Amino acid sequence: MSAITLRTPRLILREWRNADDGAFAAMFEDPAVMEFLPPATRADIDAFIARIKGHFAEYGFGWWAVEVPGVAPFIGYVGLSVPRFEAHFMPAVEIGWRLASAHWGKGYATEGAKAALRAGFTSFGLPEIVSFTVPANTRSRRVMERIGMTHDPAEDFDHPRLPEGHALRRHVLYRIGRARWEETRREMP
Repeated sequence: MSAITLRTPRLILREWRNADDGAFAAMFEDPAVMEFLPPATRADIDAFIARIKGHFAEYGFGWWAVEVPGVAPFIGYVGLSVPRFEAHFMPAVEIGWRLASAHWGKGYATEGAKAALRAGFTSFGLPEIVSFTVPANTRSRRVMERIGMTHDPAEDFDHPRLPEGHALRRHVLYRIGRARWEETRREMP
């Protein structure tokens, strides 16, 4: 299945190209990018990239590579993914983002996430989209809130892929359903 390309006023969200792999791997060396993520080896990164590409083939959506025309051919990803672990909110489709820190603070994550939500609800007919992160990741939590997602502390969870006692194990869960997205879309510019 071929993935659709999403366009916003400043961004192109597209399928991954092999040329993106090196820039993505370099992001794992940035302590700011990795602050709320477990460390990864190059083999882990290559396996992650392979999963990203395979996800598009399976679902038609995934972590779209983000391009800023005239600025950078690749700054990270924004998109939708089916998490591969068990939790109380599964099955679900997650929205997420990871951008190179040089491109933070420009609104790219929010702009790309709004486009991904629109695609999820209109092109793929999803009834609900979730997002999650560690409680201390206030930057990502603000993006979740800007795109209309809501948080119920009763739904927070321990990520099953991280061991008991790991500093990043506890996660907050945000949700948005199609009706809320339509309402939020009318409220936001």
